[in-house]
Amino acid sequence: MDLSVVTQVSLVSLVSLAFFAGLISSIAGSGGILTLPALLWAGLPPLNALATNKVQSSIGTLSSAWNFFRNGHIDIKPLLPVLLMGFVGSVIGTLSVQQLDSEILLTLIPFLLIAIALYFLLMPKISAADSQPKISQLWFACTAGLGMGFYGGFFGPAMGSIFPFLLVWLVARNLVTATAETKLMILVVNGTSAVIFIAGGHVLWGLAIAMSIAQMIGARLGSNLVMKRGSGFVQPIITSVTLLMAIKLLFFP
Repeated sequence: MDLSVVTQVSLVSLVSLAFFAGLISSIAGSGGILTLPALLWAGLPPLNALATNKVQSSIGTLSSAWNFFRNGHIDIKPLLPVLLMGFVGSVIGTLSVQQLDSEILLTLIPFLLIAIALYFLLMPKISAADSQPKISQLWFACTAGLGMGFYGGFFGPAMGSIFPFLLVWLVARNLVTATAETKLMILVVNGTSAVIFIAGGHVLWGLAIAMSIAQMIGARLGSNLVMKRGSGFVQPIITSVTLLMAIKLLFFP
């Protein structure tokens, strides 16, 4: 499949949206819920949309993850078990979604997006105040790490909002650290998934590269905002973005 399926207007819109998604994803972790539906609305078949979204998202996430890492917000060593299980889950999830018929996948995706929107509406407030670890790091890796890896490989949108909540709730991370560590997790999961999709020939490279550049710029700006403004800045953005996307998905499909 080539880029001819996307009109010039759609291409400009998708690249602009990728910039905004990178900005939002670095702050609130909801970028994928913007770009994946947009790729589908532009006329891409489901597997091509998922694959192209994984590539551009991975490159954008690399920008914000590196920014967090070089500013001292990511300690890789204690994250290794989580990243390993995320890798395993991503392989299983990506291989699984490629076995689905495109018509089934096209029917399934809107329901997954609506489920995510409902999660955002009903999710508890994210707060690290008075938080104590509820499970060990190893058990967290085997449950949340593996589960998020599978979800990220199979589908992916909103992983950047769900995983920080799990880090804060289950292993008592502060919100800025949880946001930073989530970027590394997403990089591993989406990067693994992207490699598998690339091997399957599902990526529209011209579109993926154009969106990747825009996503990187937005992600860099967003990660700088998180580090400068802290967790008090993150929470209102998470709430606002997810509510807006929930309204869009539920009432204006």
